[in-house]
Amino acid sequence: MNRKLLYPVLVVLVTAGLYYAEKYIDKQNEPYPDMTNETAEVYSEFNDDYLPQSTYDAVVIHKYYTLSYAEPYEQAEWVAYELRKDQIVNNDFKRPYFVVDREVKTGSADWRNYKNSGYDRGHLIPAADREFSENAYHETFLTSNISPQNHEFNAGIWNRLEQKTRYWAKKYDGVYVVTGGVLREGLETIGGERVSVPESFFKIIVDISEGKHKAIAFLIPNKATSESYYNFAISIDELEQQAGIDFFPKLPDSIEHKMEATFNLKDWGKR
Repeated sequence: MNRKLLYPVLVVLVTAGLYYAEKYIDKQNEPYPDMTNETAEVYSEFNDDYLPQSTYDAVVIHKYYTLSYAEPYEQAEWVAYELRKDQIVNNDFKRPYFVVDREVKTGSADWRNYKNSGYDRGHLIPAADREFSENAYHETFLTSNISPQNHEFNAGIWNRLEQKTRYWAKKYDGVYVVTGGVLREGLETIGGERVSVPESFFKIIVDISEGKHKAIAFLIPNKATSESYYNFAISIDELEQQAGIDFFPKLPDSIEHKMEATFNLKDWGKR
């Protein structure tokens, strides 16, 4: 090879090698949530009757939430968890770094995909929902739990809905929550791993406190808005058509069909 061409080629190869070596070393040295000291009293197992269907057969069961990872879109298609009344506490935990989820067999997207993208690393299960335990809090910073969100959306209407969800968890002595972005082909992507940017996000809240099921779903565009989240309330049936997910296939049909077909805003504090 011509010597003039050899040096540029070597520079490219060495640079690429250092880049991937750095990513590999970083992944090996990332601090990871340590669950060994957790007590049984801190958390009760999630009732998997409220787990949605996994489109990608990639369910990951963490200690404090469960997710289905959508490898083509490099994020979770949904995250599901129970939010109990006694779990809603405020602790001044130090905010950790985002780390790769090693339980995702295909590897969750690196947080660097979000750098200079113009999008927030938006939590699907909010860190504030898991402040009852430092390990639970840290677990929300796995990159399988983030999705690209418009900053005004993330800090605005989405944050207000997250706060309202905690209010409902207190009011109804606990709720089941399912949340995620609507994933489909042709979405904008960010970063070298081509993380898809959802055009809208959904959240489902299920209350069974009075011995009967009631539920409400929200589908909100991933952009700034001053509107009330109540304006984006829909039935679970309608959300299933939009998201392409069967959300509660394990529930008895007599419960599932009624719960998914209708909702009443007055049941959820809308006057």
